[in-house]
Amino acid sequence: AAILGSTLNGEFEDVKLLNDLLVEKNKETGWDTPIHVDAASGGFIAPFIYPELEWDFRLPLVKSINVSGHKYGLVYAGIGWVVWRNKEDLPEELIFHINYLGADQPTFTLNFSKGSSQVIAQYYQLIRLGYEGYKNVMENCRDNMMVLKQGLENTGKFNIVSKDNGVPLVAFSLKDNSSHKEFEVSEMLRRFGWIVPAYTMPPDAQHVTVLRVVIREDFSRTLAERLVLDIEKVLHELETLPCRISTKIVLANEEKEAAANKEKRDLEKTREITTAWRKFVMQRKMNGVC
Repeated sequence: AAILGSTLNGEFEDVKLLNDLLVEKNKETGWDTPIHVDAASGGFIAPFIYPELEWDFRLPLVKSINVSGHKYGLVYAGIGWVVWRNKEDLPEELIFHINYLGADQPTFTLNFSKGSSQVIAQYYQLIRLGYEGYKNVMENCRDNMMVLKQGLENTGKFNIVSKDNGVPLVAFSLKDNSSHKEFEVSEMLRRFGWIVPAYTMPPDAQHVTVLRVVIREDFSRTLAERLVLDIEKVLHELETLPCRISTKIVLANEEKEAAANKEKRDLEKTREITTAWRKFVMQRKMNGVC
């Protein structure tokens, strides 16, 4: 499986390289290993702004692709797609045959009965926007992403973790987080109406903490510029009010330490009572009482 649009930093994995390596591996081993592409985000992005990128059925080993319409398909939550290269590539054991109203109805979805509103909404967007419409939307998202990225770089305070080619998002971390952490920036941005998640990267990179902003259709250039201004305000406040933030962190740490100490004392008391009771019982046994 390859991911076209990582959740963490929006990166497109190199599906063509994976295909070429797997072709050689299949020749060496006699295997027939196919590729599934998880294009939940990138499936509605790559065809419009990176048409030359080979990640789809142009590669012979790519047999199936999934994509989420509720992300960059521009439809509200609840719609997703999966397509196979050929009917033969969909394993028969994944298909449920249902005798519904006197006829056999095959399905490979997890829920059989579901409303069709999301399908209708997706169909409407496809015929309303078409290729040129989606292309314009995705290019606009990419342009606004570059505005935000440039604004963050101009502050001189951040490292950009995401790449320009990929899902239109900006993942960034503080160059110097010895005094203040990315989590503090995320928390203080909420006062300005922004919900910007902060999280650590996966295993072997846990020491890196990033903030992430996903650029959607309704995230305009004006919003990008305003977000940069609000981030600058937060940085200024963190720099001028270190004591308040530090005190808050110290108090939180003291509370955790006090709770841990209490738990330790309770555990030690339980052990003392248990030891005393066992000693009492053993003495009684030795005296022939029990």
